[in-house]
Amino acid sequence: MKISFKYEVKPADKLSPYELVNLIISHRQIKNVKEFLNPPSPLTISLLDFDKKYRPRLGGVIKLLKEIKKNNQMIVVYTDYDADGITGGAILWETLHLLGFKVMPYVPDRKKEGYGFLVIGIDNVIKEFDPVLIISVDHGITKVKEIEYAKKKGIKIIITDHHLKAEKTPKAEAIFHVPALSGSGVAYFFAKEIFNQFQKQLSGRTSEVEEERSDGKTSEVKLRANFQTDYLALASIGTIADLVSLVGPSRSIVKHGLEAFSKVKRFGIKHILKQAGIEGKKITPYEVGFIIAPRINAVGRLKHALDALRLLCTTDEKKAYELSHQIGNLNTERQDLVEKSVTEAKNIIRGRTSEVEERSGKTSEVKLKDKMIILVSEKWHEGIIGLIASKIAEEFYRPTIVLTKTDGHYKGSARSIPSFHITEFLRSLKKHLVDVGGHAQAAGFTIEEKKLTSFTTTATKLANKLIKDKDLERIIIVDIKIPVSKINLEIVKSLETLEPFGIGNPRPTFYSEGILTDAKLFGKTNNHLKIFVDSLELIAFNQGEKFKQLSRGQKIKVVYSLEIDRWNGREKLRGKIVFM
Repeated sequence: MKISFKYEVKPADKLSPYELVNLIISHRQIKNVKEFLNPPSPLTISLLDFDKKYRPRLGGVIKLLKEIKKNNQMIVVYTDYDADGITGGAILWETLHLLGFKVMPYVPDRKKEGYGFLVIGIDNVIKEFDPVLIISVDHGITKVKEIEYAKKKGIKIIITDHHLKAEKTPKAEAIFHVPALSGSGVAYFFAKEIFNQFQKQLSGRTSEVEEERSDGKTSEVKLRANFQTDYLALASIGTIADLVSLVGPSRSIVKHGLEAFSKVKRFGIKHILKQAGIEGKKITPYEVGFIIAPRINAVGRLKHALDALRLLCTTDEKKAYELSHQIGNLNTERQDLVEKSVTEAKNIIRGRTSEVEERSGKTSEVKLKDKMIILVSEKWHEGIIGLIASKIAEEFYRPTIVLTKTDGHYKGSARSIPSFHITEFLRSLKKHLVDVGGHAQAAGFTIEEKKLTSFTTTATKLANKLIKDKDLERIIIVDIKIPVSKINLEIVKSLETLEPFGIGNPRPTFYSEGILTDAKLFGKTNNHLKIFVDSLELIAFNQGEKFKQLSRGQKIKVVYSLEIDRWNGREKLRGKIVFM
């Protein structure tokens, strides 16, 4: 473990809040500072801004949609089952529905059908809805054969996606592929273009768009309001949940989407917040990433994700209340399953270790023989293998692949470290795989049972060759080394101008050395730790085991982030420990 800091504040230095913010902006090499600090509203951003080729492509889509609407033909919005896909699917389906289209959503069953377009899923859509057009949300960019199959069945396909392209691009009716956005972000801008075009077409005459709804508003008025509030909030959930870098248009979506939460009228979102105990609270990327999105994801992981879509779209408050509580319970079940499975995974790893190094009577480091961790268990639930991989990769700082058996195949989920592109790695082993898709740091794939052994052997050998020892050295890059005495409320308030924090714009971190003046345990099971370094209060979640190693008066080195805890009109400075 190495700690590297970009700038050091000496005890004698004077550092104003303004200078601190400028230092961080400079270190992060932000080019357009004005736009970064004041991201433009997504309402001012067009899908056409991402690629000039989209203008004629969108024209063809609008022409096709007009024909479909005229003939009262069916459209299916075929969306992914994760939080990004569900929020994007909700935006696009509801937009088309309120515009008067005959449209149905379709969410594949994770266990029975798997991710994205598959022949079984396309057949199910044909059997159930008989559409003339399928629009994908958050998938499709790699599905060449499956889209060809749909076309032979007489179905047109439009792809909206953000995932990594494969060698071949599908021959769809139209493709809107924007890697800088989340799937829900692409869906938001695509739906907004459709609304703008049909709004122009239907302006000034009676239409389904202008029909009076049960709440007294026309569909046109509702849609205009939705793109300003509800759809922005939904797109911000998907963007944060999918770990998209918060720069450029994605930063705009999250900045304005989080602000929109206080104005959202949607029963589904309101009851998620209420059930989670965060109603009325300022919504930040933390609440979305660790409270809201996991609830939406839990449905697709353990049950059928269509219920998550129903929750986000229902106009029945009683139904929203019931679904939000069901989903909250599922999330608790998911947490228990993950905790149990991660413990099992760690036991498997410890059983393989060639050496366990002991220092001061405690295990400090597990020595692993291989540079990639591959774990296989038929007991693990398919819906949580990505979470297992994520936690193992984080703890052991190695690319991690977790596999479980399902219906004669093995489903795999992979998570990586910053220096190793896991999807490119898996695609180099495509002869062993049925399919694969993902990003630089996360991927999913399917493998035939008979190829499991050859895959694990080949993948391990290749990873050992490609991954260097220096890649596996965890480096904590800190923004500023600073004396604790320099930390105050004004400094921390100035950092809030850099929000929202997340991937691509992490919360600023500090490194300090000081004297431990107190240490306490807290939480229902005393599993959390609170320490005081001089007068600065710092907390560490799930690190209660370190309490026994601490004593008042000892010198301590700590890396932490800072925030202001606001409650009942009071402001309290608090830090969160990153490393100690």
